[in-house]
Amino acid sequence: MWFMTSPDSQRPLLSRDAWKRRAALWGGAVAVALVAIVFAKASDAAFRVFQWIIAHSIWWALLVTPAVFALLAWLTSGALKPTRGSGIPQVIAALDVATPEFRRDNLSLKVSAGKLALTTLSLLGGASVGREGPTVHVGASLMYMFGRWFGFRDPKELSHFLLAGGAAGIAAAFNTPLAGIVFAIEELSGRFEHRFSGTLLTAVIVGGVVSLGLLGNYTYFGKVSATLPLGQAWLAILVCGTVAGLLGGVFAKAVLLTMEGRPRWLGRLRQRHPVLLATLCGLALVLLGAAFGAGAFGTGYEQARGLVQGGATVGHEFGLMKLLANLVSYVAGIPGGLFSPALAVGAGLGHNLAAIMPSVDERIFVLLGMCAYLTGVTQAPLTSAVISLELTDSSDMLLPILATVLIARGVSGLVCRVPIYKAMAEQLVKQLPGPHPPSA
Repeated sequence: MWFMTSPDSQRPLLSRDAWKRRAALWGGAVAVALVAIVFAKASDAAFRVFQWIIAHSIWWALLVTPAVFALLAWLTSGALKPTRGSGIPQVIAALDVATPEFRRDNLSLKVSAGKLALTTLSLLGGASVGREGPTVHVGASLMYMFGRWFGFRDPKELSHFLLAGGAAGIAAAFNTPLAGIVFAIEELSGRFEHRFSGTLLTAVIVGGVVSLGLLGNYTYFGKVSATLPLGQAWLAILVCGTVAGLLGGVFAKAVLLTMEGRPRWLGRLRQRHPVLLATLCGLALVLLGAAFGAGAFGTGYEQARGLVQGGATVGHEFGLMKLLANLVSYVAGIPGGLFSPALAVGAGLGHNLAAIMPSVDERIFVLLGMCAYLTGVTQAPLTSAVISLELTDSSDMLLPILATVLIARGVSGLVCRVPIYKAMAEQLVKQLPGPHPPSA
């Protein structure tokens, strides 16, 4: 239980402050779930519009995608700059920087609304981005605002609301409640307080019940009934963990280098002409789509689901092509997340690696490739493992998945020493004027 300051502190059930916290937490969790559902529907509808456009001719994308990228770069060059990227680094930075000013700048209603609208616009333009990171950002923002609306001002107490909102966001985005809890502990906070456990569970449960009531019980990628028997087949773990984990680390390192202004020509272009850079990135994405297929656009959900279910609708070029599509979309500096596109890349890489061992069920390679690549990108092995398990309802693959993410984490760390979200959050903090404030 959190700090008790009222005379009823020895009777938590009767404490006015305790009930005020519960009301803020429950109300925030309901709001996060509702917003996540609306955001998911809007994002899917926006991408369907883009698919309808390119169904007539993929060359229409030459007009639409660069124009949308340019518009997004222009819109996010001022007050809406915090809406850029996935949003998870902003939440991590807000946990580390306790000042109300920094949290207001990155977690305001204006930023939350902008994040939702501009990420939806990104998908309307065919960007290879996801909505999960933005949902975490908006979830943390909403829960933080609910905490303040109910009168809480202590930075550490508000950090609990931030974490709970982020957890509820990832849980609602994927319908993965356990992954939301693990994500908050492993990726957002890096720590776990015993008295915080009930808060976190409550937020995820309330948000999950709302989502369940409105959308029903579903598995994101559909159920995968596959097992990996002990023996030679376990070589698939080593192969997927090493290859997909390494490529995930390469992707993360490439993104961080561009964020740091390297190579120099790219850094100068980003600093002086961000709209031009975004336009060129949009053009590069269209050329990838024209050369290798429409899977370059959007989250890659349809292609990944087909691979997970053993009904591939893409060729062996999909994995590496999607990796490049994700990279140019992120370099553009537009709003959008990494999770869904990373899962699509991992599924494509697993599809490629399955050719090495035709005696092993291809779906196993796809599943292991997904969790390995996501681990390589985020360096959050427990989150990647739990998300992969919950997205596919594949509990029989628990041990192989855990072994794979362990290998992938080690390999990725050889290429990218600092986890991508942590490094991005540190860059945000470094941009603050004057001495950096202490963490909450």
